[in-house]
Amino acid sequence: MKRPGQRHLLLLFTAATLCCPALGGGSVYTSEKEVKVDENQPATLSCYYSGFSSPRVEWKFVQGSTTSLVCYDSKITVPPSKPSVNIPSSGTIGHRVVLTCSEENGSPPPQYQWFRDGVLMPEDPKKSRVFTNSSYTINSKTGELVFNPLSAYDTGEYSCQVYNGVGTAMRSEAIRLEAAELNVGGIVAAVIVTLILLGLLVFGVWFAYSQGYFNRTSKGSTSKKVIYSQPSARSDGDFRQTSSFLV
Repeated sequence: MKRPGQRHLLLLFTAATLCCPALGGGSVYTSEKEVKVDENQPATLSCYYSGFSSPRVEWKFVQGSTTSLVCYDSKITVPPSKPSVNIPSSGTIGHRVVLTCSEENGSPPPQYQWFRDGVLMPEDPKKSRVFTNSSYTINSKTGELVFNPLSAYDTGEYSCQVYNGVGTAMRSEAIRLEAAELNVGGIVAAVIVTLILLGLLVFGVWFAYSQGYFNRTSKGSTSKKVIYSQPSARSDGDFRQTSSFLV
């Protein structure tokens, strides 16, 4: 691995193998424990290991009391950015409610944590007295928080935090979720009002028919017929009327 250094600055890196079991006792070592380089010049760091099955090598930079992850899975790391969340403003008690959190810049992929009213939510709510009345699951890899079902105790301000061992953890803004009861009374009242309006409409139509309003309208629109008859052949002594109209 190559990384620009500072003039006469001692670079201390540590390499660690993770997610792999050692076969009969593994070992990790380097040919140079101390590397000195001039500023703006490349530095080559070597790492050797043995006794591991399919190891994953990570490089970390040590500066004082701070250790930062530099290389993960053969890729240069990027700290996570501020995550974005999708939190409904309200949910119905007894129903399934899903909260999501996402972050796309961090490398390696970050882990997700959820907070309610500033308190870290454990993955198992039954292990905490604060969250023992809640029923939820947290997926630390996808950032999904699922209440199934939502309870009255779940009302609060929720925020999501991401971290991947690079830089500092980033947290989203807190958004309030209200757990509300299903408004059965309001639904029943709406149904009753709808039925009353429908009944009034039917009564109005029936009353109009019974009073003959629809028949009068049809009669009033009837047009008069005019019959014209041509005069018949006549002699000079006949009556002089030559045509007639019948209305």
